[in-house]
Amino acid sequence: MYKKTILGNGVRVITETMPAFRSASIGIWADVGSAAEQRAQRGVSHLVEHMLFKGTTTRSAREIAETMDRIGGNLNAFTDKETTCYYARTIDTHVPLAMDVLSDMFLRSTFDPHELAKEQNVVLEEIKMYEDTPDELIHDLFIQTMWSGANLGDPTIGFEETVTRLTSDDLRAHMRRHYAPNSVLVAAAGNVDHDQIVALASAQFRDFSGTCALPDAESPMTIPDTFVRRKDSEQAHLVLGVGGLSVRDERRYVLSIIDTILGGGMSSRLFQEIREKRGLVYSVYTFQAGYRGAGLFGVYAGTSPEHVQPCVDLIAEQFELLREHRVSDDELHLAKEHIKGSITLSLESTSSRMIRLGRNEFALGRHVTPEEIEERIDAVSAEDVRSLAAELLGDERVGLCVLGPLDEAAVAWRSSAA
Repeated sequence: MYKKTILGNGVRVITETMPAFRSASIGIWADVGSAAEQRAQRGVSHLVEHMLFKGTTTRSAREIAETMDRIGGNLNAFTDKETTCYYARTIDTHVPLAMDVLSDMFLRSTFDPHELAKEQNVVLEEIKMYEDTPDELIHDLFIQTMWSGANLGDPTIGFEETVTRLTSDDLRAHMRRHYAPNSVLVAAAGNVDHDQIVALASAQFRDFSGTCALPDAESPMTIPDTFVRRKDSEQAHLVLGVGGLSVRDERRYVLSIIDTILGGGMSSRLFQEIREKRGLVYSVYTFQAGYRGAGLFGVYAGTSPEHVQPCVDLIAEQFELLREHRVSDDELHLAKEHIKGSITLSLESTSSRMIRLGRNEFALGRHVTPEEIEERIDAVSAEDVRSLAAELLGDERVGLCVLGPLDEAAVAWRSSAA
């Protein structure tokens, strides 16, 4: 039930119809994120996202909020390193109104300086919130360490000094540089009619014209390092990882299997070894950070300071086992079924489907069906897993970041005790 239409001005309209649902999710996407920003303006994409909720030429910020509240809908947005998305979720009969509100915000926001000053303070509070959320902050520190000096390495939210310098003119200039028909798409999923979404988009974007330079996919050099930041807390938080794969790399399906085997669930190797057998952590998991030109693969664990080194050594042991030994047929089958089941469950959300539509169009230029994903997962062999693990998980490629009440001398990758 996937359809795609390109409007006369170049705006793409993509829909996935799910007739069994009463809800619909609609998103307006821009092909720009923090990786396309000038370093002195780090955080401008995220601040633009905030300001689009603060009033247009036809609606105040309160009227935007009340319009969606009256129909029981949700209005939100997100900015990441490569894209920005403004989206609404509502029941199917209110799709035209949701589309009207979203396009009004997208095309006619005023960037009032008084509202901007208030919203800059809001973003500064958001930065402080991350500083007080160590299990979130450690991921930013890991990316900054592994991709030091790269745009992909810096936090999307920006820094206090860059956010506070931005003006309304800076935000308008950013939109002129990066928001144009060739960099914008409308995605909708749920109980939607493709022709209706095309008609609504055609009407709302009829005066939207021009072109812009599309961002290049950044491929930063990965520099493994050990970084420890002292912070008074009960737990220490660590991320240990390596350079991974881009979302355009066909081996990403193999990496998903590795991800699942190592730390993708309660039966995963790291969960069983570190939590179940030894009780060293409450939370331990693996993750992928994949972008168009680069990627990272890592392990997160939160533990007591005295248990940091034992956790690091156990992770090193599991990396080595996966590099050196073939996974069993049973473990490989379990990982495949886990991934396929997770995909199926995620597809029961109209928001998840809408987000998949936008991400795949920008990153891959096409729709990737669940059936294709399942076929590619099923095709992964035990030798594929061992080969990629040997390539990615070598000791010389590992970086380590720790946040907590300990000094750098207290932890090392591959300690003498390992």
